[in-house]
Amino acid sequence: MELSQSQKQSQVLSPQMMQSMKILQMGLQELREYIEEAIQENPVLELPEPGEEPRREEDFARKLEWLEANDRQNAYYHLQDAEGEDSDPLANVGCFLDEEDDLNRYILSQFMGTDLEPEVMEALEFLVEQLDQNGWLDEELPVLAQAAGLSQRAMARALTELQAAEPAGVGARSLPECLRLQIQRRAGDHRLAEVIAERYLDELARGRYGAISRDLGAAEREVRSACDLIRTLNPRPGTGFAARENLVYITPDLVVTTLEDGFEITANDTAIPRLKLSSYYTQLMRETGDQEVREYLSGKANQAKWVVKSIEQRRTTLLQCARWVVERQEAFFRQGPGHLRPLTMGEVARSLGVHESTISRTVKDKYLQCDRGVYPLSYFFSRPLGREDASPEAAKALLRELVERESKPLSDQKLSEEMGRRGCAISRRTVAKYREELNIPNASGRKK
Repeated sequence: MELSQSQKQSQVLSPQMMQSMKILQMGLQELREYIEEAIQENPVLELPEPGEEPRREEDFARKLEWLEANDRQNAYYHLQDAEGEDSDPLANVGCFLDEEDDLNRYILSQFMGTDLEPEVMEALEFLVEQLDQNGWLDEELPVLAQAAGLSQRAMARALTELQAAEPAGVGARSLPECLRLQIQRRAGDHRLAEVIAERYLDELARGRYGAISRDLGAAEREVRSACDLIRTLNPRPGTGFAARENLVYITPDLVVTTLEDGFEITANDTAIPRLKLSSYYTQLMRETGDQEVREYLSGKANQAKWVVKSIEQRRTTLLQCARWVVERQEAFFRQGPGHLRPLTMGEVARSLGVHESTISRTVKDKYLQCDRGVYPLSYFFSRPLGREDASPEAAKALLRELVERESKPLSDQKLSEEMGRRGCAISRRTVAKYREELNIPNASGRKK
């Protein structure tokens, strides 16, 4: 055996830094629960007396009421329930899934206790975060691997694990793949159904069983049986976790008010209990003659100070990020959806002089309310499509314009080609995805 020595430099995060990062990425509900637990565990932490800051809460409530009155009712992100209105101005803002019905949590819970390699598990967690509302992935593996900073091997292995999870079809990158993943879970030989799902979905939709039968050389009875099987499948496996009855109201982290000469950005401090150090225990720490008590209270006081500092740092970073986003996306706040510019977290990180992961944590589970509705803060980030100013929202606006002006219905491929000629190059599959999100029928549907 040969012994050797080597020097290695590595960065180790202190427990306080890890706690600060954890608080930064918390949404409001999670942060409130964390604060309640911290108060129970640390006697030095306490809440201010009721009514100490009434004006701050009243001002914020009035601002929310004004935004509610001027809300343009964005149909995609701002779903309002006309019945059962609450007098609380924070109660009628946006919606999100209850934790019990959250698709991401449900999928990841299936891998608890498994012995996946750390890199594969990290890739799996990243893929789950990228799932859209249908439970699909809309990016290719090389792009996802590069974005995550992980190897393509780990990403491919993670995709295999994801597509084997429940609900069946999750992690698909296209409708045919989604259906194929579900067919493969069925007992028996269903190769004919897989071929039809892969190549003949248009014919299936039109009921052209004879054409499929002739093309494949299969009996029409078998084709009908295979098509009946396909119709029992769920093309959007993620939507079962987004049923309207499972939604609850959320509270925005940020409020943006549009002014003539700019914007006013306010952090929703009323939603977070304001902590302070207990004067009783602070005085006891100074006056007690018991060394053990003094050391205990001193440690708790240091913990309390770090919690208060971390929460304030979360607020400061969130406001800095929001100001940069609002400045870059001014056209959206003044003119509405369809005017978003491409923006990456890396750009914001470089501007604020922080790591990109800090911005990612800042954006996670945060919501912004403006006079156009409530939006996830991540909504304002997107990669450019084809040309410098083309974002997914701009692509959707162009797609709607092309459909409205078409003399005869164009196929998704033709729409993709036309958008490419106009400087917005997206694939046929992305055109189909955006068309469905805009509730635009396919070419045959528009012909009817």
